[in-house]
Amino acid sequence: MTERVIRKASAPGGWRKSTYSDNQGADCLEVLDGHPRAVSVRDSKAPRGPVVVVPAEPWVAFVEAVKGGEFDDRA
Repeated sequence: MTERVIRKASAPGGWRKSTYSDNQGADCLEVLDGHPRAVSVRDSKAPRGPVVVVPAEPWVAFVEAVKGGEFDDRA
């Protein structure tokens, strides 16, 4: 398996908190934009922890689905 590195992912700056994260400290997701083919995602409560890197195209589809309410809990 080839390891791929997004060098800016380890930098302290450049991360933005998701607008879907709450202010209570529970669901805190940060995203690092700026890489043309991928989006880095991490837990803001663990900034030195693991980073998930998602290809840009599926990430855009996921964000559109969230904005469209596809994951809303309607139980």
